[in-house]
Amino acid sequence: MEQAVQDIDTEQQQQRADEGHEDVIQVRHVAKSFGDNQVLKDMSMVLHKGENLVILGKSGTGKSVTIKCMVGLLEYDAGELKVFGKEVKSLSEEEMKELRSHVGFLFQSAALYDSMTVRENLEFPLKRVLLIRDQADLDRRVTEVLESVGLPDAIDKMPSELSGGMRKRIGLARTIIMEPEIMLYDEPTTGLDPITSKEISELIRSMQKQYKVSSIIITHDIACAKITSDRMLIMDKGTFVAEGTFDELSKSDNEFIQSFFKL
Repeated sequence: MEQAVQDIDTEQQQQRADEGHEDVIQVRHVAKSFGDNQVLKDMSMVLHKGENLVILGKSGTGKSVTIKCMVGLLEYDAGELKVFGKEVKSLSEEEMKELRSHVGFLFQSAALYDSMTVRENLEFPLKRVLLIRDQADLDRRVTEVLESVGLPDAIDKMPSELSGGMRKRIGLARTIIMEPEIMLYDEPTTGLDPITSKEISELIRSMQKQYKVSSIIITHDIACAKITSDRMLIMDKGTFVAEGTFDELSKSDNEFIQSFFKL
């Protein structure tokens, strides 16, 4: 059954450590406003190492703002937000760059460069961030990641030649090729038909197993949540109102929580 999300005190942290758990993201009492509009309100959560955490909520509840704060794309106003044990707000520009090299971010649009082929899109971060110049190494990495997302034959295509689902897969490949420790997915199935949405959701699950990444999946797609989640948080009006597994939350007698499972 659902439970309110509460702060993680020292005793609980030690208990998780004793049980082999490790938190890669810790959020305590975070708030964020845009002018008079308070989007995040006293928000607390953790992401355990190796898990898929789904944040479920209706549009406009602050889901995307939450993960943008985690990588410094937005600055939160109050509270504590640590990634790999480091307070995000206190990081220097160089430290922030280092943090982002370990965090993959898959935007809704997949954010591919339209003027580059799939191969060039995948090589770009390897050359720019990892400074890899050896073509054999680049070829190996590109081939491996395209095989992992099931699109080895798309290597020389332009983004305009790809379907929406294929673009999502290539966007995921370009993120995974950097071997991130954390993946942040922002509405990964938005705009896709049900069959393609299921394929992308299953791919997110397989990426977790293959690359051992810790992931946050922001969505309002209950089918995606069911396939991808180890644990779920439900968000409403800028804060988390429930936590549990998919099965636990789907059996809730709370009217608001049940509204997600009736879609």
